[in-house]
Amino acid sequence: MLHINELTHGFGPRLIFNKVSTYIPKGHKVGVVGSNGTGKSTLFRLISREISPDSGNIKITGKYRLGLVSQEAPSGTKNLIDKVLEADEELVRLEAKALVATNPAEISEIQLRLTDIGAHSAKARAATILAGLGFSDELQKLPCDSFSGGWRMRVAIAATLFSRPDLLLLDEPTNHLDLEACMWLEGYLQKYVGTLLIISHDRALLNNSVENILLLENQNLKLFSGTYDSFEKIRTADNLRLQAKRKKQINERERIQSFVERFRAKATKARQAQSRIKKLSRMEPIEEICSNNEKKFNFTIKDELSSPLVAIESVDCGYNDVPVLRDLNISLDKEDRVALLGANGNGKSTLIKLVAGKIHPLSGAIHKNKKLRIGYFSQHQTEELNLNETAYQILKKHLLDQSELRIRSILGGFGFQGSRSDVCVRHLSGGEKATLLFCLLSQQQPHILLLDEPTNHLDIDARQALVTALNDYKGAIVLVSHDSHILDLVVDRLWLVDGGGCRDFDGDLNDYRKLTTGERTKNRVSNSKLQNKFRESKVTERRNRAYERKITASLRKDIKDAEIILENANTEVIALEKLLAKPEVYTGPTSDMLQLTEKLAEARKKLADAEVRWLAAEEKLNFDMGHK
Repeated sequence: MLHINELTHGFGPRLIFNKVSTYIPKGHKVGVVGSNGTGKSTLFRLISREISPDSGNIKITGKYRLGLVSQEAPSGTKNLIDKVLEADEELVRLEAKALVATNPAEISEIQLRLTDIGAHSAKARAATILAGLGFSDELQKLPCDSFSGGWRMRVAIAATLFSRPDLLLLDEPTNHLDLEACMWLEGYLQKYVGTLLIISHDRALLNNSVENILLLENQNLKLFSGTYDSFEKIRTADNLRLQAKRKKQINERERIQSFVERFRAKATKARQAQSRIKKLSRMEPIEEICSNNEKKFNFTIKDELSSPLVAIESVDCGYNDVPVLRDLNISLDKEDRVALLGANGNGKSTLIKLVAGKIHPLSGAIHKNKKLRIGYFSQHQTEELNLNETAYQILKKHLLDQSELRIRSILGGFGFQGSRSDVCVRHLSGGEKATLLFCLLSQQQPHILLLDEPTNHLDIDARQALVTALNDYKGAIVLVSHDSHILDLVVDRLWLVDGGGCRDFDGDLNDYRKLTTGERTKNRVSNSKLQNKFRESKVTERRNRAYERKITASLRKDIKDAEIILENANTEVIALEKLLAKPEVYTGPTSDMLQLTEKLAEARKKLADAEVRWLAAEEKLNFDMGHK
């Protein structure tokens, strides 16, 4: 489907791609990876024809619809459902035509095409996608302008997915999502039937939603088969072989050079020496594997404190005297590794700010060790850095008693080596700004690390370096992240922030994934089973199932009623569509034909409404079962 042929492109003297070629067949799902600055987003702009290559070409064969999330957040007074429906241009065009068409043949053609593209279920499909990305039924009815830029970017993602493109390009989509929405997107992309290219630093997404990896490196493209983990193993093995070959070549060059220097002046050996000089000139050097991607983080504590570090008792907290979280009773010990789960807006960041001392309790009490030092990281802190200062100048203000050599050594350990430490913040990448914040954080030697979405601007190598540093760290960690891979590797406790409170989550991330994606949770393991490996008896299991049936009986009845309405509405739509497909309808009285058309429109609306009610009831049932 996608052919890239001898592509060359650059910006001024800087070459991004140098005569690269690759082919991605129809239906393949490809993760696009590479260090920051290698041209991943530029490749998407070339594919979408937003810019033209310097030479070579990109061809997309066959008839196709391209899906690319706009970099500009959508706006306007339309509600979210209507905003998403707008993305299907054919649907909008046909529905507009249907309102004014009077020619019987044209009306028949329009109705048949609307049936083909599933127009009757479009509203329900849009609602399902929006729900997956974190918008409740109530939120979906609000105007687009009532949301922040980050939430409106979710609407842009929903619109692109709804348009059902044949070729879908996603550039770091999870940057705008929370963990729950990331999990939903992962499942959606697994079922997506088109061709997918996705730029992402999210290892879990690249392991579960794609089957090929496209590496951008050294102005080249290289396609690997398999998930990101398999790609990493292949790449590591290739690099080891290349380094071994390079070492062997270096030894051979040294041996030949030694012979030349010893015998060049001797007449009897001059011809042999000359032959070896030619051999040296023909020997193409094998480049050393570039190590500039190696990232390092380091967090240390010079004085350990006894537990608990923080104890929160009967606390209500929020903003402007309005509680967001109520009756909090939690504590943090010195070796706790906690992830906060819960949808955006539930209060995860509020809880972190409470522990950090950024906000104060409205009621209740917080007890902290008097010597406690807390390190707080938020993705929004990058906006507070002075754009006109360098990394060296910023760190110097925090380490006034340290020498220049020491400060530059610290910065070098975080990747700001040589002249990079003297570059103004305005010219640093998002990842470099985040790394500078981690550098500042490390100098506090905190007993607790509070990390609110720390990986948003970090590439895969930097994320792995952060995982290593956090696992080596001896203090407590409270982590909010949409990156499930990092949560799996770092934390050992899960707190669910939901319903205005915070409690231990009885399960692991896989259980939480099932809960958030609406799967049945009747086989969900309990906390005692996780900790004590205790297997419930068959009698207890039967009692639990009976209890489940009892408390969900009303909801199950609502679902059954909704299914009946849904089936009847669908039958009515099919019957009317069959009638309108008959040629004799359009040769008879126009009033009869118009009456059938109006009935079909009403039936489709009834069907769409029934689907929404049925989906809402199903989601409520799954939610209630997951929160027993």
